[in-house]
Amino acid sequence: QVQLQESGPGLVKPSQTLSLTCTVSRDSITTNLYYWTWIRQPPGKGLEWMGAVDYSGSTGYSPSLRSRTSISRDTSKNQFTLRLSSVTPEDTAVYYCARDQGGGRLDYWGQGTQVTVSS
Repeated sequence: QVQLQESGPGLVKPSQTLSLTCTVSRDSITTNLYYWTWIRQPPGKGLEWMGAVDYSGSTGYSPSLRSRTSISRDTSKNQFTLRLSSVTPEDTAVYYCARDQGGGRLDYWGQGTQVTVSS
């Protein structure tokens, strides 16, 4: 079974850059036609798709976050990384990485990691 695990700091100060890494096991981020995705859920709100990197390294971002978001990958470690710049308390959320088969069919998820933006 494919496994995804998020890692990164749980507390980030306003105006700084949030950086989270997703480590994938039992699948390769460079094979198959999958999209490796970041999703977040702010407290009391629904899930928000942030962006994804596909098997070829191409990326796509939510229009509302595009100016602050970057997703990269390290194929040697089978990891992909989210960077969100200029964070504010509104970026406080549980952040998830997930595998998307395409068309929003998310079949494997990480357990999620809480990130709080606070001074």
